[in-house]
Amino acid sequence: MTIRVLIADDQAMVREAFSVLLGAQPGIEVIATAVDGLEAVDKAARLRPDVIVMDIRMPGLNGIEATRQITRRTHQTDQPDQPDQPDQPAKILVLTTFDLDEYVYDALRAGASGFLLKDASGIQLAKAVRTVAAGDALLSPEITKRLIAEFSRLSSSAKPPTHVRIGELTSRETEVLTLVAQGLSNAEIAGELVVAEQTVKTHMGSILHKLQLRDRTQAAVFAYETGLVSPGRTNL
Repeated sequence: MTIRVLIADDQAMVREAFSVLLGAQPGIEVIATAVDGLEAVDKAARLRPDVIVMDIRMPGLNGIEATRQITRRTHQTDQPDQPDQPDQPAKILVLTTFDLDEYVYDALRAGASGFLLKDASGIQLAKAVRTVAAGDALLSPEITKRLIAEFSRLSSSAKPPTHVRIGELTSRETEVLTLVAQGLSNAEIAGELVVAEQTVKTHMGSILHKLQLRDRTQAAVFAYETGLVSPGRTNL
């Protein structure tokens, strides 16, 4: 299936460049662009893209608040021409630079599925779009380090573990969630637990359903915020 993409950035050159780069990739179609967060929210509701490439710094409504509004939409209305499309928000791929570390945590909590540095190549951008469209997390190594540092900084004010919600998970699902929060892929988790990769995918689907989370990025945030996993701790 073709991945339908909306690009939101206040810089015309960035919008045009990314449109060309993604438009040249097989299986990806840029259906629209937006110049700010308000336009991104509007077009996300009307056009229902699969992935939104979202800049953080934009005039008016910034990328974080736009992400929050888009991911909160669980029901779409006024879509008579698309009656068979599922009612689910688009995956958000946030664009950032090295000097925007303070926004990473807020954007994740707002519902972003991944981050990509603005100097990424066309191939990296296309791979990132495909990754988040498939429901996988995308955090570059540089951003992951800063994210862990931010969790460490906030750990003193973190909420206590939500035992009821975590208690809904089986012991194996809890193991999988812990490894997801440490940044392991399905293949790596399968190797760690000595199970088939498909088994890991099944556990992941169950985790998301039980915890009412959208994707593995949000699952990782949940694991840290509830105290299931602590920065620097590798085992339960």
